[in-house]
Amino acid sequence: MTLRHNEPTATDKAMAKVCELCPVCLHARYHQKGMVYDFVTKVEEDICPFCRAYERVHGQKAHEKRR
Repeated sequence: MTLRHNEPTATDKAMAKVCELCPVCLHARYHQKGMVYDFVTKVEEDICPFCRAYERVHGQKAHEKRR
């Protein structure tokens, strides 16, 4: 069984779950403004592997409101 290039792996899904439950990311997703929101927007792509996994699994940034 081969994976397509854009299909998230089990590891991606597990790491995305950490981001889903992260209090900092939850706050940023809910409030969409403030210091925490700014922090998440700066950190998610460069530093946090959980935020990057969240984007791969859900197709949106960690700070964006859930659809």
